[in-house]
Amino acid sequence: MKYKRILIKLSGEALAGNSGFGIDFERVLDICKEIKEINEKGSQVGIVVGGGNFWRGRSNTMMDRCTSDYIGMLGTTMNALALGDAFKQLNVDVRVQTGVEMRQIAEYYIKDRAIKHLGLGRVVVFGCGTGSPFFSTDTAAALRAAEINADCLIKATNVDGIYDKDPKKHDDATKINEISYMDVLNKNIKVMDSTAMTLCMDNDIPIVVFNINNKGDLMKVIDGKKIGTVVSND
Repeated sequence: MKYKRILIKLSGEALAGNSGFGIDFERVLDICKEIKEINEKGSQVGIVVGGGNFWRGRSNTMMDRCTSDYIGMLGTTMNALALGDAFKQLNVDVRVQTGVEMRQIAEYYIKDRAIKHLGLGRVVVFGCGTGSPFFSTDTAAALRAAEINADCLIKATNVDGIYDKDPKKHDDATKINEISYMDVLNKNIKVMDSTAMTLCMDNDIPIVVFNINNKGDLMKVIDGKKIGTVVSND
């Protein structure tokens, strides 16, 4: 395997299936089955999940931003618990950790404890983003990747990589196989927010963007095959 320890960023929408809202548990199980395969192969897996299938705080301009972001953190926790339940049904040893203390339902995030879980082969699902408002779950993914010393941050999307323009709007959009962090920032390519991108650049954590809907592609990414787009310092 090219990547021994990875951090997967899953959007909340990925768990909603075709409905676009809430949780499609069959879809959650499908995603977890693919993650189970790479975990059984020996890859240590951490997951940061978003909450866009329940709440998009930045669209609620009438609400206090901090309050809105905290509601979003609760959305990510619901998704994290759903992932945790799916892994348990698949007989995968899993721990859910949250950046805001919720003792009755999940562990509070502690870096060393998370690393210990990973070393024991457990999948660790991180909820609540960073635990602070004003930071996206993309930034949380970059932060957790740096904290657990991940070899790679894998961003699971609905597109098979980064394009020079929106492929859903432009038929002549060209896929980019490799690109540097600085090019992403300078060209304002909407892959992850600038805080997340800078954090990965400063810690030299490569980002692989791929389509989570293509079955088997996650295993190919772990094996180092050219799937999706790689963002790095090279």
